[in-house]
Amino acid sequence: MPTSSLLTSRRRSAAVAGAAAVLLAGAGLFTASPAQAAPRPCPGAGPGDPARCARVIGIDPGSALVMRTQPRYGASAVARYGNGQWLELSCWTTGDPDADGHGYRYWMLVSTPRTWGYVNDWYLDTGGPSTWKSQIPQCR
Repeated sequence: MPTSSLLTSRRRSAAVAGAAAVLLAGAGLFTASPAQAAPRPCPGAGPGDPARCARVIGIDPGSALVMRTQPRYGASAVARYGNGQWLELSCWTTGDPDADGHGYRYWMLVSTPRTWGYVNDWYLDTGGPSTWKSQIPQCR
């Protein structure tokens, strides 16, 4: 899947925002829960940029959110992300339930400046389907 042309233009801003996110996460300043958050413009997005992003949340210390090639846990791992990292949301689909046993089956096709893949939405601060379905298209 080709990377978004918007991502290329945002690499420098995203790197700065990512560094700031890591610092803030380390300071414990990320307190948003899925019910309090929603997809929002990506770091470094200019006026009129339609790209929507979310941050990784709810990952246990020493663990990581694994990006996969398909919306299932048996699919190959592509990358790993910790709390506070930003991912660009492309579309949503359903797949395996979340790994923590909540039965949540929504997955987002996401991208970063380096890669793309699927992550379970349970671990993103998107606010859940009632919040993001009006902003994020279903994958085809």
